[in-house]
Amino acid sequence: MRQLLAFARKQTISPVQMDLNDTVSGLLKMLQRLIGENIDLSWHPGGSLWPVKIDPSQIDQIMANLAVNARDAISDVGKMTIETRNVVIGQDHCRVYPYFVSGEYVMLAVSDNGCGMEKEVQKNLFEPFYTTKETGKGTGLGLSTIYGIVKQNNGFINVYSEPGQGSAFKIYLPRHETEESNPGASAKSHEQMPTGSETILIVEDEAAIVHLTRGMLEKLGYSVITARKPEDALQLAASHEGRIDLLITDVVMPEMNGRDLSARLSVNNPALQTLFMSGYTADLIAHHGVLDKGVQFIEKPFSHKDLAAKVRQALGQQNQQGGH
Repeated sequence: MRQLLAFARKQTISPVQMDLNDTVSGLLKMLQRLIGENIDLSWHPGGSLWPVKIDPSQIDQIMANLAVNARDAISDVGKMTIETRNVVIGQDHCRVYPYFVSGEYVMLAVSDNGCGMEKEVQKNLFEPFYTTKETGKGTGLGLSTIYGIVKQNNGFINVYSEPGQGSAFKIYLPRHETEESNPGASAKSHEQMPTGSETILIVEDEAAIVHLTRGMLEKLGYSVITARKPEDALQLAASHEGRIDLLITDVVMPEMNGRDLSARLSVNNPALQTLFMSGYTADLIAHHGVLDKGVQFIEKPFSHKDLAAKVRQALGQQNQQGGH
């Protein structure tokens, strides 16, 4: 009943300033009991986390609901990962994800390597009483409760999932401005970003992300070619005159994963470097065996500054000079 009440926003809430790392740490034992012994629970707290202001019982609710969701998505043994970190959302993200609001947030991500979801399911995910579970196996209120809580606290939520590849739920809660908060901290984002003039091939099936990434890279001086499918990328690379210095590819794609694409392109272009990107967290991607140690990886959504730095880092493996 409490869930229904919370959903109808009748429950009195008393938000307090908190460090999300402390709160989540205190819930780990309870979460492990909820998901059972055959699911490995992995916790990666972010450093120097900004404070947030929220009712602690709402964090309990969010975490319990996401844990049950992960448990139901995993049929046998599996892995659930919880991560936190500070994130600055820029205007460019808001053009790709209309429900994002620019600002400073603490991100709480809960990922699992379970069955994943079709795009159709993701669209209805937060509707009250929407459920993919059999009758009697849950109300379908869990995710809409989370959505209600996050909205009530001026945050937003993003889900990244592919059938058979697990899911990542990322919750963004606004940074709580305290007396000690340093308003000048975000001014740093106007620092000079590293630029370059190399040729980069982007492979990503979401048109909006291709467009955004291309725009960011062209502003930094790079030449950019794009493909929406791995097969198209192979054809483009074969017919491209001049060399391609860097491949930026989504990790999980329908026809061929990013690693296999990188390997195929490297046959004719041994100097090609690769920067992998995904909406899944690095931990989950590594668990799929897609990322080896030392592989360059950037998590979506990324900022212009992160992309600029990661691209230089990836290209720097190829030649230490380049557009500094």
